[in-house]
Amino acid sequence: MKEEQEERNREHKAGFVSIIGNPNAGKSTLMNALLGEDLSITSPKAQTTREKILGILNGPGYQIVFSDTPGILNPHYKLQESMLKSIENSLDEADVFILLTAAGEDFKNPEIIRKIQQRNTPILLLINKIDTVTQEEAMQMIGSWKQRFPQAEILPISALYGFQIQRVADLILEHLPVHPPYYPKDELSDRNLRFFAAETIRKHILLQYKQEIPYSVQVEIESYKEMPELDRIQAFIYVEKESQKGILIGKGGSALKRVGTDARKEFERFIGKKVFLDLRVKVLKNWRNDDRLLQRFGYDMGRRVSEGGKPDTAALAAEAEEALRSMEMAETGLLPEQEAPMQGGEDLKPESGAED
Repeated sequence: MKEEQEERNREHKAGFVSIIGNPNAGKSTLMNALLGEDLSITSPKAQTTREKILGILNGPGYQIVFSDTPGILNPHYKLQESMLKSIENSLDEADVFILLTAAGEDFKNPEIIRKIQQRNTPILLLINKIDTVTQEEAMQMIGSWKQRFPQAEILPISALYGFQIQRVADLILEHLPVHPPYYPKDELSDRNLRFFAAETIRKHILLQYKQEIPYSVQVEIESYKEMPELDRIQAFIYVEKESQKGILIGKGGSALKRVGTDARKEFERFIGKKVFLDLRVKVLKNWRNDDRLLQRFGYDMGRRVSEGGKPDTAALAAEAEEALRSMEMAETGLLPEQEAPMQGGEDLKPESGAED
């Protein structure tokens, strides 16, 4: 039995594929199409993806680990710096790069592209949204990209409509090294249900609000209780201003209730069971530029190093908790040793799949 497993591993291919591209180029749509699952959230708005998400495609004799990264950009605040760091970290682990560009666009951060070109790693340069241009324009684009990236394989695709997606998968498999699986063969992602619940809520905020609201929001799952018939989820939605909080909640709570209803229904389809969803809104001023809060929310910020040369995660976590507590105390006017009263979800009735 052991010998048979070793033989299978000797023939098995496995590797990491980093998907790099501009905001709104279609990276999440591409990964979802390759996986055949809606794993990464998508929306018409740029910068939908904030954190690197691994999607795992398993098949007989292979495992492809896709890394859906945030869109490459020139950062304007610390959250975007974290997003850029996430992209840079993905460069070291890639066995294959997918450079994704929308038809008619160029890459917005030449430095990242230059670093990729300097590596001896296979590159697939995919021209997405090819259905939006003529055949003549498509051929001109292919020729232009071939001149700039002579080492890359150039392929026009439409991630939304599935055009040439199987061809992309076939090309990736050609370049993957022989290696045993990195993850159990029945896993779809490295992320847990709490992460996907938060992302589903954030997706429907992106879809339903305009201007600065979607980009000022952070969703944190306060509790997730898995039960036989019903999962109970309580989530905090953080915004940066009181005015944003009012817009997010809406008159009589109507706007937030719509977010909760749509997010709950989608997440129920994702996990295949009923969900009780309780949404609450809080203000955390300037959280996108606060290192401690970004660390708390799981973003890749500069790590404090302990004497042993490893990240001092305990100190960073303590700092983040203290920062959050201090800001909450400032909002309520309470002294640090006092307990802040629960807001009761803005007095809104929680969303429950059991009530429809």
